[in-house]
Amino acid sequence: MIRVTHRISLDESELHEEFVRASGPGGQHVNKTETAVQLRFDVRSSPNIPDDVKARLAKLAGSRMTQDGVLIIQADGYRSQLRNREDALERLIDLIRDASVPPKPRRPTKPTFGSQQRRLEGKAARSQVKKMRGKPVD
Repeated sequence: MIRVTHRISLDESELHEEFVRASGPGGQHVNKTETAVQLRFDVRSSPNIPDDVKARLAKLAGSRMTQDGVLIIQADGYRSQLRNREDALERLIDLIRDASVPPKPRRPTKPTFGSQQRRLEGKAARSQVKKMRGKPVD
């Protein structure tokens, strides 16, 4: 089990890794070895993630989540397959941690009396500037 938060843990069997050839510089090494990692995690069918976290995770993941609810994380920043695997897992854990924090509710506020006065004074000054742009009166 991979511990994400105090109430969320992932079973390692839920994660599917696929190794592909990385893009970018690296010469012959990058053309011969499959060091890039595609980490797939089926969010919708995971019993370990609460429904509210699943909804926030879908919003945070954006285009990284498929229509079927599978989260795909591509890691190819390092030359080593092991480091890319660790990077992909770390990014998945960070994403789930971010989704597990509920957003703070917004408290509506009223503008202060002083800020309303300053706004109106600014509008009046701007009105005067525009009024002075007219043709001179004879």
